[in-house]
Amino acid sequence: MDGKIDTAPARPTRSARALPKRLGRLRAKVRHYYESDAPEAHRFRYLLLAFDLLTVLFIVVTSFLPRTVLMERIDILLGLMILADFLARFSISRRPLREFAHLSTLADLVAIVSFLAPLVGEGAGFLRVLRTVRLLQTYEVLARLRADSPWFRCHEEPVLATVHLSVFVFVMTGIVYETQHAGNPLIANYADALYFTVTALTTTGFGDITLPGTSGRLISVVVMVLGVTLFLNLVRTLLQPSKVRFSCPRCGLARHEPDAVHCKACGLVLNIPDEGRTF
Repeated sequence: MDGKIDTAPARPTRSARALPKRLGRLRAKVRHYYESDAPEAHRFRYLLLAFDLLTVLFIVVTSFLPRTVLMERIDILLGLMILADFLARFSISRRPLREFAHLSTLADLVAIVSFLAPLVGEGAGFLRVLRTVRLLQTYEVLARLRADSPWFRCHEEPVLATVHLSVFVFVMTGIVYETQHAGNPLIANYADALYFTVTALTTTGFGDITLPGTSGRLISVVVMVLGVTLFLNLVRTLLQPSKVRFSCPRCGLARHEPDAVHCKACGLVLNIPDEGRTF
């Protein structure tokens, strides 16, 4: 021994050198399933769509049932699955930090917390429905539905208006229940809270259930103002003439009558594919 201390940095092991390559391949595979046009990627995205719809159905049904240990375990399982989906999307994002500036990301975080922390109260579970808005407003999902479903292209606005109104109703029902059931004998369960929300939203005003106090009046105002706006928007989309989405090559006008021959904005002859269907 010569008394010298070896200060050379230790060489990374073979497994440590291979780790970045494995992560790169994994990220590429995740991006393939989330963003590519391959058939297996299409099937994967529609499985995610089915999962979200089933999740919303679970939320709505179980919100009117007494809480059990089984429900809380299912909550945690769904929360872990949503968390995995969120982390996968976050890992393939080209600007990860900017994702937190989007309302859709915040809605996902609310959904994850409400699933993984069921002890915060049943009312918070209604916030999980916000994931539906995030799902249908994601550009890739909308683009895929437009490309694959002529029915969705024809009824896109009514579908989105219905989802927005449904989300608002269930979120406000949860808020009404959580803020009133402890001190308002008229709000004994979710059915009572849903009944009040719908009657206030439609301005029916039977008066058999009211929310006392300043906070109750403010909640009623929010339900009436925002609810009526969303309800009228749904009515407008249902009553207005149906149009198809087809971008005009010259002026870019995106929506036209199903039987349009010329663009009504610039007069260019259009070639709108009807796919053999009557809209």
